[in-house]
Amino acid sequence: MASPLDLDQLQTFIAIVDSGSFTKAADRVFKTQSAVSMQMRRLEERIGKQLFIKDGRGNRLTSEGEKLLNYARRIIRLNNEAIASFDDNRLEGTLRIGTPDDYADRYMPEIIGRFAKTHPNVELYIVCEPSVDLAERINRGELDIALVTHNPRERVSDVVRTEPLCWVSSANHPLRDDAPVPLAVGRRDCQWRQVACSSLDAVGRDYQVLFTSWSCTVVAAAVLAGMAVSVMPESALRTGMKVLSQADGFPSLPPVQIGIMKRPGVSASLMNAITAHISACLDNITPASVDDDLDGETKTFNRYHPRARAGHVLPSW
Repeated sequence: MASPLDLDQLQTFIAIVDSGSFTKAADRVFKTQSAVSMQMRRLEERIGKQLFIKDGRGNRLTSEGEKLLNYARRIIRLNNEAIASFDDNRLEGTLRIGTPDDYADRYMPEIIGRFAKTHPNVELYIVCEPSVDLAERINRGELDIALVTHNPRERVSDVVRTEPLCWVSSANHPLRDDAPVPLAVGRRDCQWRQVACSSLDAVGRDYQVLFTSWSCTVVAAAVLAGMAVSVMPESALRTGMKVLSQADGFPSLPPVQIGIMKRPGVSASLMNAITAHISACLDNITPASVDDDLDGETKTFNRYHPRARAGHVLPSW
């Protein structure tokens, strides 16, 4: 029977990846740098694969290291959940959480599920509204924490995830080249709407806003029906959508940043616990594998965790 992986080695491995160096990781795990190096040698011996390779003055993960990282995070998270479930001093209370509905659709199921297992005595009160409204609720003290689109010009939030913002259309309904771009977007104060419109203005491409809604479900329905084009974060892409590129006449877009806003005065233990779960769950969203189609050009992507590229189609199954 194969011997189990060492949790301490896995925690050190994660610390190296998150901090970016063996030296910084040593400070995080309260070990000497030589002890950290020894742990990694032993972990490589246990796995039978090289986890790091030299990259200039630093080190970077090998493909096997990337593979182990996903397992290591899951093992450590499960271990922490198991320990917490037997803790007689478990956290109690209520947390009022705000999130836009598109973030709720993609991220909240895992966040809520894992947090509820670890902290069953904490009641979660969830509000789904646009980022602008959530920021106002935080300022009025009506919410404890909010997951928002990071916009430093309008509100202060701690960035927890960055990903590409994509132009999307229906894969089954081609756009007319001789007509203004039909848009399905959020309300006038939506940051993604402002970015989309200003980008099209900058390249002189005509457009018309046909659908306005703060609901991602409504916007996605308009896109999939072939009635409009929209902009969406990479992780929000759905099967049956096509990512449009500069070759299609659509300008590149700045990346999306997701931030956390916190209300001052909330229990530090509660806030730290939910923030850690949010960060871990967002970090656990991984790129899907890519499979070549028969034509050798189009790529298909995992429909549950899509990693789309410009000009590629996410097919319907």
